[in-house]
Amino acid sequence: MSGGVDSSVTAALLKERGFQVIGLTMRLLGAAPAVDKGCCGGPDMRDAKRVAEQLGIAHHILDFELEFEEEVMRPFAAAYARGETPSPCIDCNQHLKFRHLLATARDLGAHTLATGHYAQRFDGPFGPELHQGADPARDQSYFLFALDQEILKSLIFPLGAFSKAQVRLQAQRLGLHLAAKPDSQDICFVSPEGYAALVGQYQPSALVPGEIIDTSGAVLGQHRGLAHYTVGQRRGLGLGGGPPLYVLSLDAKANRVVVGLKEALGQSEIRLRDLHWLAPDRVENPVSAHFRIRSSRPPVPGRLWHRDGGAGLVELESPEEGVARGQACVAYDGTRLLGGGWIA
Repeated sequence: MSGGVDSSVTAALLKERGFQVIGLTMRLLGAAPAVDKGCCGGPDMRDAKRVAEQLGIAHHILDFELEFEEEVMRPFAAAYARGETPSPCIDCNQHLKFRHLLATARDLGAHTLATGHYAQRFDGPFGPELHQGADPARDQSYFLFALDQEILKSLIFPLGAFSKAQVRLQAQRLGLHLAAKPDSQDICFVSPEGYAALVGQYQPSALVPGEIIDTSGAVLGQHRGLAHYTVGQRRGLGLGGGPPLYVLSLDAKANRVVVGLKEALGQSEIRLRDLHWLAPDRVENPVSAHFRIRSSRPPVPGRLWHRDGGAGLVELESPEEGVARGQACVAYDGTRLLGGGWIA
């Protein structure tokens, strides 16, 4: 229970259906200045506690601040220092919610861990399957690709068949005080000063200025530190005149930002590392599927070759723009999430 409308409605619906419900809230950020933005902070913990009291369920606040720093915040900063574009919400799901939080749920004797994610879990002939949420505009399955089947067996997503508007209507019907509470925005641990300041605390090298070059190696200007840039970015380059230029890649070793024309952004081959596979029945090589390279991008057709050591190679039928190291590339068969890996 994060203190938002989604997890609050989840708890209320389960209580209404006759489950014995225990509310778990993770304390992740202490007194950090970013915590009042709508996730994981003091006001949210108070909202979660108030909902639990209203529902008459047990409620525990769990201190995972150290784990959050070590397993989410530090890797986030280190990724920028390597010239990558991290996705900390996936790390938080993989490590905090579905390892530490699930372990606590089991210690409390719980049979199942329920969350407010907009995704769906079905029992298939080869074990549990993870599917997209029914509302494409709210689907969060992309952020859950790093789970495995053993963990998936213990999870349910009661909001998977709802739209956000329907969830708010449920909150009103159930009499929850936060039915109109705004959604959390951006990354929960980033302060109003922006993420670059946080990255600099852990990885000062990511804020060291360097050269902006084109694909021929010509120096066009100076950048403010790799942490300020991501593949596909056009604004904020400080390069005046000429046609619009976009970030094509980040060279951490040379501390350079490489830019070029929009047509140079297209990528049809993507190397993956740390592949997680949720479909034991899909063992053909290659696997034909649709692939999403960012949470906001629609899946596009292609093929995935499994390689040794948890690696993979994706070949898309048509080039995709904004393919960035450190983001996830996730494979779907219709609504079913087959698996995915980190773009290498």
